[in-house]
Amino acid sequence: MQLTLNEKRLLLELEKTGTTTPEEMGSILSRPAESVVQYGGLLSQKGLATVERNVTTTLSLTEEGSRYLIEGLPERQLYDSFGDSSSIADLNAHPHAKIGLGWMKRLGWVKIEAGNVIKTGDAAPSPIETSLKNPDAASSEVRKDLLKRGLVTEEESVRYTITITNEGKKLAAAGITLIEETGTLTADQISSGAWKELSLRRYDITKLPRPVWPGKIHPYQRMIDEMRRILLDMGFTELHGSIIQGAFWNFDALFQPQDHPAREMQDTFHLAGKQDLPGGWEKVRDMHESGGDTSSTGWGGKWDPEKAKATVLRTHTTSLSIQHLAGHQNPPVKAFCIGRVYRREAIDPTHLPEFEQLEGIVMDSNVNFRNLLGFLKEFYVRMGFESVRFRPGYFPYTEPSVEPEVYIEDLGWVELGGAGIFREEVTSPWGINCPVLAWGLGVSRVAMLRMGLTDLRELYQSDIDWVRRMPVVHGGRC
Repeated sequence: MQLTLNEKRLLLELEKTGTTTPEEMGSILSRPAESVVQYGGLLSQKGLATVERNVTTTLSLTEEGSRYLIEGLPERQLYDSFGDSSSIADLNAHPHAKIGLGWMKRLGWVKIEAGNVIKTGDAAPSPIETSLKNPDAASSEVRKDLLKRGLVTEEESVRYTITITNEGKKLAAAGITLIEETGTLTADQISSGAWKELSLRRYDITKLPRPVWPGKIHPYQRMIDEMRRILLDMGFTELHGSIIQGAFWNFDALFQPQDHPAREMQDTFHLAGKQDLPGGWEKVRDMHESGGDTSSTGWGGKWDPEKAKATVLRTHTTSLSIQHLAGHQNPPVKAFCIGRVYRREAIDPTHLPEFEQLEGIVMDSNVNFRNLLGFLKEFYVRMGFESVRFRPGYFPYTEPSVEPEVYIEDLGWVELGGAGIFREEVTSPWGINCPVLAWGLGVSRVAMLRMGLTDLRELYQSDIDWVRRMPVVHGGRC
């Protein structure tokens, strides 16, 4: 049985100790502990030793957890702030009301009747309170709560033990000769023939080397960069802008009525503060109320400039497209934007409250609906989708409108965005008289199809194994 010098040295030491750790043996062999684990692994492949890997998880209090250990958890502080009962309105003034009220009710410390919070009796220390003193002693359920509330952090430590087997003992007892081995030959040793007298280290060419994982761009970012490169090659200019937008650009300039459901809290993230209206906003007002100087009759009613001053997280990147057009009324214009947008969505495998959207616009005097279909087909084909078709659709600020679809094996035809020609109610207030082709698509949906995913959340999770498995270049793309 062929053993390297390091394997022999480790086996002889194991004969004395029976069981050891890489740290202990590393100091004896003058080698790093990681190297000792490697030598032990080689011995285990030959049945001369066993290597056991033990993982220990420990919990440590975060800064917030340490503070609550001294001051009390939010629910305890809130509980101690009132007598036998209190109105919910009064309790809402407490800084910990948002967190504390729910936890008091969950723990059975209080009940809620007719808008009042009533204590149910003595509030014994909860398992979470007790566990703050010794997090490692917490049950699995309490550990989950501690982690979810950000009261502790989880740290893993790995410990190896190496034990000699009976076969290893027999081989060591039979006698092992330690001869210094040469792993790398110099030019002088080769030219002089001195290598013939050396004890050369043996290598097993049937063994796979340790995997080396080079750094690479995240697969999702790589696909976004690919989309960007395609559009730049097609002659487009990239737009950039803030994720914080005024409701005027996000809704009103796109001829969305002010009572549209998309403006409500269930769809849009509203922020504090107001944004000034741009010059020429009166034409947008007139367009909403009466159709302005166009053939449109508008939405009727009274348009409220204060509502247009509201601040929101952008719900689409179209807000950047219309701002760009407002400042570039003369053709030609070819521009696109790839950016993150925000909507109040329930999180599930196909929906997230924030995601990337690609937006494109083309303005010129002679462009038409056929040109729009041509741009879309060219883009999707370059993305690797061989079969592309279109079906009529409806969108609030384009007419006519269309939904492009691509064919995916095992899935059939899949819709990948929306497109159309901007309505005159959108372009007329800014003095634009040329047709404007516009389209948008959800980048994450394309990523799911390209990467064979079934859950959107996989694109944003820190799964290093998934990143390593994903190829740098997709052969068939889809």
